[in-house]
Amino acid sequence: MGLGAGPGRRPGRRGGFRRLARSRWARIGAVLVVLAAGLFGWWASEPSGVAYPRGVVGLATGTADGVYDEYGRMLRPWVEHSIPGVRVRLDPTAGSLENLRRVSDGRDDFAIATVDAVAQFQASDPEAAGRLRGIARLYDDYVQLVVPAGSPVRSAADLRGRQVGVGQAGSGVALIAGRVLREAGLVPGRDLTAVPIGIHDAPTALVDGRLDAFFWSGGLPTGAVTALARRAEVRLVPLGGLVAGLNRLAGTGSPYRSSTIPAGIYAGTAGARPVATAAVANVLVTRADVASGLVERFTGAVIASRDAIGKVVHPAQLVDLRTAIYTDPLVLAAGARRYYVSTKP
Repeated sequence: MGLGAGPGRRPGRRGGFRRLARSRWARIGAVLVVLAAGLFGWWASEPSGVAYPRGVVGLATGTADGVYDEYGRMLRPWVEHSIPGVRVRLDPTAGSLENLRRVSDGRDDFAIATVDAVAQFQASDPEAAGRLRGIARLYDDYVQLVVPAGSPVRSAADLRGRQVGVGQAGSGVALIAGRVLREAGLVPGRDLTAVPIGIHDAPTALVDGRLDAFFWSGGLPTGAVTALARRAEVRLVPLGGLVAGLNRLAGTGSPYRSSTIPAGIYAGTAGARPVATAAVANVLVTRADVASGLVERFTGAVIASRDAIGKVVHPAQLVDLRTAIYTDPLVLAAGARRYYVSTKP
């Protein structure tokens, strides 16, 4: 007699247990599928296999009317189009140093900063700076000292006794302005009045006579300076002779290089001659724990948007795939590195 034969009920009871077990496992499996689907709802996957978390990401930009602010507003739709399910929150800030702090402590996921500010942040708070990673070298900022056309100020040393806009606290402008003044032998509060004012307000203050000069560090041309030159005749003061001293004050990495602001970059500026100055690179920054796939896709959006954004924000034209990987003094983020490797011919 076979095991499944005979008039007894045992085989039927065993079959019932099996059906019950199968039913319970089926329900458990269904629950797990739902949970997995809910969890996966935070992620998207492209055919390339690059997965990334959905949701809102923060991008720290800069002061109103500055190049960071304009670049961020132009970049946002490119990122949101390139990374479905991701929305970009733009966070206006004072500038580079504040941006680095915001990314490091998790208030933002991405930011733009100058490399001299990165080096300063690394020196002042190594632990916080250690959480930062580079995504791309973007373009250079040019240090601009703006004065009325008829001003007697011909060098940084001539700022003695004057009202000078030095950028907002926490900005890259404030960092470089302080170094320029130190190299020129001037001490704010003793030799001049340093006014913590940003590019949004400084041009009007200059026109109204509340400032004798103001510092700005930004890509060329900066829209706010262009608008100022249309309102009033102004002039840029040469600063090129201070570059070696600025690098000495920076202490490491030599972030500054000698450069020239081309003649006529701001229509209406007096003299219309090239102006020697210092330039410093900008980098796009993220944090080590930001999802690698998100960073990879974000990097791709930055590179892909270059030409379109560059028609409006002219410094963006200088974003170059060949030089973007040089984010020193920050280590290149793993996701960014993966993107660059994938684009090699």
